[in-house]
Amino acid sequence: MGEFRTHRVRFFDYMPSAITAMAYNHDTERVALARASGAVDVFNAADNYFQEKVIPGQDSRAIEAVCWAGERLFSAGLNGEITEYDLQNLKPKYKVEAYGGPIWALSSNSQGNLLAVGCEDGTVKLFEILEHGIQFQRNLDRQKGRIISLSWHPSGSQIAAGMMDMIRIFNVETGHTLHRLLVDRGVGASKSREVVVWSVAFLTDHTIVSGDSAGKVQIWDGLTGMLIRTHLVTKWDVLVLSVSQDESSLVAGTSEGTVVQFQFISPTVDQQDKDWVRTRTFKNHTHDVRALAHTNIAVVSGGMDTQFVVRPLLEKVEKNTQESALRKITFPHRPLVSCAKKAGMLLFPFPDHLELWRLGESDRHGEPGDSLLVKRKPEKLIQLQRKGEEHICCSALSPCGGWLAYSTVSSVRLYRLQYNNSVSIKKVSNLPKVLHSALQLCFSSDSSRLFASTSQSSVIVVDLGHSECKSFHTLKPKSGTRQPTHLLFASEDSRWLAAANTDCEIRIYNLHTLKLHCTVPVYSSCPTAIAIHPTTSNLVIVHADQQIFEFSLVQKQYTDWSRKLQMQGLHPLWLERDTPVTQITFNPQNPNHIIMHDAYMLCIIDQSLPLPEVKTRFYNQMMLKSLPEAERTRHSHAFKMCKNFQHVMFVNLLEDQSLVVVERPLLDICSHLPAPIRQKKFAT
Repeated sequence: MGEFRTHRVRFFDYMPSAITAMAYNHDTERVALARASGAVDVFNAADNYFQEKVIPGQDSRAIEAVCWAGERLFSAGLNGEITEYDLQNLKPKYKVEAYGGPIWALSSNSQGNLLAVGCEDGTVKLFEILEHGIQFQRNLDRQKGRIISLSWHPSGSQIAAGMMDMIRIFNVETGHTLHRLLVDRGVGASKSREVVVWSVAFLTDHTIVSGDSAGKVQIWDGLTGMLIRTHLVTKWDVLVLSVSQDESSLVAGTSEGTVVQFQFISPTVDQQDKDWVRTRTFKNHTHDVRALAHTNIAVVSGGMDTQFVVRPLLEKVEKNTQESALRKITFPHRPLVSCAKKAGMLLFPFPDHLELWRLGESDRHGEPGDSLLVKRKPEKLIQLQRKGEEHICCSALSPCGGWLAYSTVSSVRLYRLQYNNSVSIKKVSNLPKVLHSALQLCFSSDSSRLFASTSQSSVIVVDLGHSECKSFHTLKPKSGTRQPTHLLFASEDSRWLAAANTDCEIRIYNLHTLKLHCTVPVYSSCPTAIAIHPTTSNLVIVHADQQIFEFSLVQKQYTDWSRKLQMQGLHPLWLERDTPVTQITFNPQNPNHIIMHDAYMLCIIDQSLPLPEVKTRFYNQMMLKSLPEAERTRHSHAFKMCKNFQHVMFVNLLEDQSLVVVERPLLDICSHLPAPIRQKKFAT
């Protein structure tokens, strides 16, 4: 396998933001997550829960609710605005002021033509969804007290609204209240304590389910307004509800970190009538479960501990399969860190600033497996604050360490770095006007060009002079796709540029002619990592379903090794991994070595060795170490795995052949948060 001197970097304090809301689109099988930072992520549940899209947040944006209307995505929050997102350019498309104070709830009808908004001033406002925006239609009867939760009846004729101490059912056509359902405070509760109806669900048979701050899940008859049943599930708050598409299952998230499932079944074997029966309790979170989605086969949950959990419903899946395993989705699903491998520096991005670090140096003498003493500690060279309120969405550092670039949703900034006794930084001011934002940034290997993916999968090539931008060219795809480019990779010889988008398309540009060279055959799963080999000019691709391909850019076809791999098939243990490969690099000392990693393992694929058979022991590195040399060769295979890492975020080889591995520190993210934290929410 070979030995590498390794820098294990653990000072990138990447802190994911808490999950505050979630919406599942049954038609497209996409899960939209809203975060406390104002960011929105879109995961593809049909493609191994790959994080397809990330829309960065903003300092003043606090999202309380998110919903789908067809394939359009909306959110609303405490700033009183409704936002629709541009899912092609990954930014807010527009914002509309609701004029009702902070917005607590947002829901679209099943027809996808109306939005209902629950506001601080006690109004439920209806907005018509038009082709290019939304338009205020009217208010329903104004109530005393804020509207905290909303749910449409599937017919679109009625709306249930959760408030303080009550639920109101509105007739959408007239705007008047049909029923007022009073929610009790619970046994032994103080009469002065208000009950917050955090969530409501309106079912086809006019059953209403509510979850409240007294820890109750209550079942109501929406036709008569009568309470049918009360389930006390927690001492604290029931914060969120979600119902399956066939309305046979219901889940409730609590501030204790539990998810409780109810099923509409017969309580006893000999009983014909069905009722909502509590069946399971899941404990996969440490703090408030703020967001839930009920897919066809699983319960998806998220909350203040930042965990995104997929809990399969075992009666819906075949047991002992990949679908039946509990999953905690790691993110991000693409590298955040940039490396100047010629200068030994790393660039760490945060929402509001960038940090440039120089790697430390160690005593190079030691045996394999030894921890080397550090003779020069890592040094923070620059902390660069971003301008404005928009969060940083992407950044890049040139291989020589002389250029730094970052982008928000509305601007790109480029800086020239110079090193003497100290570091000086100078902003480049004459960038092309067409470069107003970028979804991905990267530099050429000789640091002479900056590549920026922009709208409609176009890539802008900026030629860099000594301290300025000299000229630019735009590379446009011929397919006319409008999906965002999420991966860029420039070859070591500065000849090729590979660009992949979330339509599963991968395009190869010739940087000498600045024209499209070829397109890789489209595969059904989204690519999660791409890289061009420095000597063979072969493109290596790993997809969200863990499949690996190698494509010859010279011959414009898959290589023999790739065809052999697909014909034999990957080892089952490789395919069962539930975290995507996020980066690929190569060993210049051995052209047969392909280095790749996911969040928990580092793998070196040796193309000179035979592929592992189905019955081959896959994780065999420790076993091989104990065998004699002759027998070691007989048992070895192409996939060399190392799993003694914790949440790997970045891997690269420096020019001195030392390996940089950036790991996320193990942090108890929410240890300082009391439970429940939602009870104090209205006071803040």
